[in-house]
Amino acid sequence: MSDLVEPRTANIAYETDQPVLYETEGPIAWVTMNRPTFNNAQNSQMTYALDDAFKRAVDDDAVKVIILRGAGKHFSAGHDIGTPGRDVNKTFDRRLMWADHTNKPAAEMLYTREHEVYLGMCRRWRDIPKPTIALVQGACVAGGLMLAWVCDFIVATDDAFFQDPVVRMGIPGVEYFAHAFELPPRVAKEFLMLGERLPAARAEQYGMVNKIVSREELEGAGRTMASKLAEYPRLGLWLSKQAINHVEDLRGKRTAMDAHYHMHHFAHAQNDLTTGNTLGGQDAKSMAAANKKQAGEG
Repeated sequence: MSDLVEPRTANIAYETDQPVLYETEGPIAWVTMNRPTFNNAQNSQMTYALDDAFKRAVDDDAVKVIILRGAGKHFSAGHDIGTPGRDVNKTFDRRLMWADHTNKPAAEMLYTREHEVYLGMCRRWRDIPKPTIALVQGACVAGGLMLAWVCDFIVATDDAFFQDPVVRMGIPGVEYFAHAFELPPRVAKEFLMLGERLPAARAEQYGMVNKIVSREELEGAGRTMASKLAEYPRLGLWLSKQAINHVEDLRGKRTAMDAHYHMHHFAHAQNDLTTGNTLGGQDAKSMAAANKKQAGEG
């Protein structure tokens, strides 16, 4: 046991005990990220609550379609790297076959944790046997991309944008690395290496977004799509989803993510060695300020 460390502790102040809301409407389950004060930044509390909500929808035979959305102005600002509810060092009841991360030394800590809460959870949700629809408004940044990309359909508002600016941290993209499958290779390089915002209209051109509507139309558009899907046989929808996901995996999606995951954590370790911080000294404020400056916002 000498290679373990004392379990890490954290001072955490959650602003809500309901980071995810769940409701059903006939055959539709609505899963709503509920941290609008922090633009639905994803801490572990939210991630495990999302898993609970998705499992609840899967277990309910009356539910045929799942809609994922975010409360407030933005879909998701990404992983929580700066709110009082940041809970990186907290232990949760794990859903996958990974050990607890809090007593692991050095780079092993994040490597273990992110196998569960990021890469592992997203793969788990991608394989949900029911159709999933992401309704994206405003910002869908970094970790927010992962939540939208695991869904089968993306409906976005005309003011929505997508962005993965983590190269500023010296990190080659978020853990669920679907960039080169969602976008053509040169566009994926532009998206990742420049870290600029990709407007919904341009994302639609590449097939990353299925439909663009106004904010006022977003909920109705999701309901209309879900209602149409709910009319089809459950097994037929599941088999269709499996078939297309299988094609993606034959093209190397899963193995590409495995390779990238190690690059991602090499970058975290390099940051820790050179700056003493796994995020290269960046935090939520510095990243948000840089993003706004790059977009020409005040």
